[in-house]
Amino acid sequence: MSEFERVKENLELNPRIWLVTGVAGFIGSNLLEALLKLNQKVMGLDNFATGFQSNLDLVKDSVTKEQWDRFKFREGDIRDFDTCLEVCEGVDYVLHQAALGSVPRSINDPITSNSANVTGFLNMITAARDENVSSFTYAASSSTYGDHPALPKVENVIGKPLSPYAVTKYVNELYAEVFESVYGFRTVGLRYFNVFGPRQNPNGAYAAVIPKWIGSVLSGEQIAINGDGETSRDFCFVQNAVQMNILAACSNPLTRSYGLFNVALNDRTSLNTLYELISSAAQNLVEGLKVQSPAYQDFRAGDVRHSQADISRATDELGYAPSHRIAEGVVETVKWFVEQRKQQVE
Repeated sequence: MSEFERVKENLELNPRIWLVTGVAGFIGSNLLEALLKLNQKVMGLDNFATGFQSNLDLVKDSVTKEQWDRFKFREGDIRDFDTCLEVCEGVDYVLHQAALGSVPRSINDPITSNSANVTGFLNMITAARDENVSSFTYAASSSTYGDHPALPKVENVIGKPLSPYAVTKYVNELYAEVFESVYGFRTVGLRYFNVFGPRQNPNGAYAAVIPKWIGSVLSGEQIAINGDGETSRDFCFVQNAVQMNILAACSNPLTRSYGLFNVALNDRTSLNTLYELISSAAQNLVEGLKVQSPAYQDFRAGDVRHSQADISRATDELGYAPSHRIAEGVVETVKWFVEQRKQQVE
């Protein structure tokens, strides 16, 4: 039995109370679904800045009525400390996903990104400490590695940040480290590497590349690739991130040497290869679909050329074992978007 299966079995036998911030978002709603299917009680917080009621509706449709009744939702903002205190009351584990993502968004509006990602984070971690929460697991970011050139990325070696967003996520790590050393409050940071999957928003100026490209391909539109297409990323399917959140929250802090873990595959996929995977999956699922060749444009400001994670710390200390490689995750994601389009037509 894998460590993740062991943890899930124990949770089903001994249910806990969880708080998921950003619960109506992409990763948050996938966490909610996984926890409810494990018969956990979940408090959710979201202000719908980037999350959607439709994500919660989809979760409701995917679980039983008994499981859904274990979910309580509070619409509110992590920048309000009283709200943070309220939702932390009686909670065992916090999974803090709420943030304003996107490097371009932070470059265009650094003040709002800082307010949500730094002030909001400090509010949440302080409230969790004040309410004696057992553990505080938060969404960190691979952007923290900044300009450090070495590959693969290891948790204790970082460079200078390349965007306001990266600065905010690094500040989160500094606060978490201080809360552990000064207050003895248990924190775990998960440095996400390009997480993708069902319910990721394909629309808007700051949409992530995979859902945006899937939407374009299914619509028969041409996609644009920044640079020459050989920029690479360690793309990580959302169920791998779900696994890491649950493992991290339930881990024994005495077995951990460091409170940060990469969440990825220890792999690199170029944008060109990614487009080929998406196109192939879409054409296999949609009969007669015609796919255009991509258009190439300038590199995007604040981006790094290549990214790849060393996941040995997560595998050794938490028992992390990725359930999906990039191709498997792309197929599942494209299939989900195809099914959603069919339902909208019907």
